[in-house]
Amino acid sequence: MAGLAINQKSDLPSEAPLALDPAIVDDNAVRRQLAKRLADVICIPASQLTPQERHMAGDILVELLRSADADIRESVAKRLVMLNEAPRTILVILAKDEIKIARYVLEESKSLTDSDLIQIARKVSGAHRAVIARRRKISDAVVDALVEFLEEDVVEALLKNKSAHFSETAIQRILTISRSHQTYVELLVKRDELRPSHGLTMFWWANTANRKKILHRFAVTRNVLQESCSDLFPKAAADGWTDAGVRKALQFIERRQRNRAAIERSPYEGLEAAIDTAEQTGLTRELTEEISYMAGVKPATGAQILTDKGGEGIAILCKAPGLKRDFIEKLWRALKRPVHDEAGNMHESLARVMETYDVISTDKAQTVLRYWNWSLTASLNADVLRYIKNGVIPREEEFGAAAITAALVFSHRG
Repeated sequence: MAGLAINQKSDLPSEAPLALDPAIVDDNAVRRQLAKRLADVICIPASQLTPQERHMAGDILVELLRSADADIRESVAKRLVMLNEAPRTILVILAKDEIKIARYVLEESKSLTDSDLIQIARKVSGAHRAVIARRRKISDAVVDALVEFLEEDVVEALLKNKSAHFSETAIQRILTISRSHQTYVELLVKRDELRPSHGLTMFWWANTANRKKILHRFAVTRNVLQESCSDLFPKAAADGWTDAGVRKALQFIERRQRNRAAIERSPYEGLEAAIDTAEQTGLTRELTEEISYMAGVKPATGAQILTDKGGEGIAILCKAPGLKRDFIEKLWRALKRPVHDEAGNMHESLARVMETYDVISTDKAQTVLRYWNWSLTASLNADVLRYIKNGVIPREEEFGAAAITAALVFSHRG
């Protein structure tokens, strides 16, 4: 090699020292200067450089970077990151580099396409994916790729990123694991993409604070639905309610909550009488079924509400059919839950449920109760029950949103 004197027995005395040319003591100096010059060429405005020459410079730089040290790679990353015309091949290589180098490209580069980001996301570390999750304007396709790994810091960063766009697939995936991640519930409630089906499903595993937020956002009136479909009720009745799909849909929309037919068939005088009996004897399966039917819901829905540990659903069950406030306490006693604390005051859990009853209107409570009833029972066929038994979430495009809600709620253990 030029400038390097090799001590060889045949040429020099054995005592001759190894000599280095002082001009190249820093054996990275030329490489560093060359990398900088090539990066400078690539950064020349398009009006002064042909695309062909830019790509040639990029090809040479790619080969140079493959064996360059981290400092050189980092300096090139900083140099190219803001260039819109930077060769994507170099950017992809730098984006897959160690995180201290890759972060410049992953955070700021506008030249990387969705295809590039998806490819990168699937070949790098969680630290890299966390940086991608904080980018500005992340498409739903890139979000899908990032969510596949279900890394907590990545998912949280995405949910906090207001410029990230979520597909139904990503929301559903996060919704499923939110059953054991309360932080996800809190962040999901703030997302514009969240639908009523998502929010009112998450209610069942949300904590007290998040339940309030869910009810505030998704407990709405059904005035437009009711006005739009009012003329269809007599027509469906004239047909004998033979169309099961129509019957379930109109049951969700109608204004009247109590089931008059169930009340007439019941051995109890009415809904209030059934709850009075439950307070005295305790809540049995038979009483749960009677209360559910008379309140206008299926026994599966009633059981889910009455066995829920939080208890806020009981406030909805009482408010929707117009029960007086004291019937919450009667049901509370029937469930053998504490009514008073050690100081003789109303127990905090019962007080919380009373507060839920007070702040929600009857119409909005009916919307929530009817949605729960529809979503938890409308799709409970043999196939969906098999999914629930196996702990598998069915596909929405095959079974519908109600089937997913039923599977998520009834398979939840927490």
